[in-house]
Amino acid sequence: MKVFGLKICCIQPSLFKTALCNPAKIIKEKEAFWSKLLPDIKMQYGKEYFQKDLLHIAILASILSLTIYWIIRDRHRVKNLNGKHVFITGCDTGLGNSLAKWLDKKGFCVIAACATEKGSQELRSCSSLSLKTVSLNLADSNSIARAVVFVTEQTAGKGLFGLVSNAEGTAPVGPTDWLRIEDFHSVLDVSLLGLIEITLKLLPLLKKAEGRVVNLINAKGLMAFVGGGYSLSKWGMEAFSDTLRIEMQHFGVKVSIVEHDIKAQRSSVERLCDYDISNVIKCMEHALIAKHPRTRYRAGWDAKFFWLFLSYAPSCLSDMLLRITFPAPAESRRPVHGVLINV
Repeated sequence: MKVFGLKICCIQPSLFKTALCNPAKIIKEKEAFWSKLLPDIKMQYGKEYFQKDLLHIAILASILSLTIYWIIRDRHRVKNLNGKHVFITGCDTGLGNSLAKWLDKKGFCVIAACATEKGSQELRSCSSLSLKTVSLNLADSNSIARAVVFVTEQTAGKGLFGLVSNAEGTAPVGPTDWLRIEDFHSVLDVSLLGLIEITLKLLPLLKKAEGRVVNLINAKGLMAFVGGGYSLSKWGMEAFSDTLRIEMQHFGVKVSIVEHDIKAQRSSVERLCDYDISNVIKCMEHALIAKHPRTRYRAGWDAKFFWLFLSYAPSCLSDMLLRITFPAPAESRRPVHGVLINV
């Protein structure tokens, strides 16, 4: 019909509550139609054919009911947030700093861990008097112990409602044979072992308040695509969070993971990055104030679709994409032109 100037469109609606989608009416009509069939036709199809159709309708109705239940359940919030203590690591700048200010405005008693005195002063200068700061070096067990004592004193027997782990160590990135064991320690001691240590020491306070743990993990940690301890630390935190969630549910402590990808990269990968950190803040806030926090939050479209897809894709496909992205050594037999990604 195109040659005659006629345009033809198809509209494919989903389920709407109309007479056509009335299950009771559909079943009644089918039963009436079945009763009129000839005996030999009924024998060929059998009564099970009709019953299976009813089973499919029941399954669809159950899925729809569960979806509605999940949406309603996801909207429930914890009441009386004022006076609840939340401890956040890595608050000098970035996401930790923004979350500390956000929760302070919401009425939480925020305890913000900063690596520098300058970071502490700047955060206190733009927050309420209820926000407290403490110096923390996650690579130093003595510093962790002092921070735990400070948090214990501040909570004054109430327990700790929330622990948000956000800090990251320096990440030397390069081919594995460029690196030394010290380069691995510089990342793992902070981004993995340090966060595990402070979590373990704060668990008694979290159990007392039946609180929640929120671990902020870069979505690129789903893929091991750079040498060094960066991917190791992210994979390790994923595993630690999963085991902790299962074990702590008996004590009323909820554990959530927020996967994000905000930091801009050089080259074409920069186009994938989202500069709106409010998406991450909202996920962390929901993990803290929701009555039933989710197990995982993926903040940003790339965390939901790109990195998650790449982590589940066949290795041959993900390897091919990474070979295209990264440069090849000069003596490589199969050179692939690409660009260097700085994490």
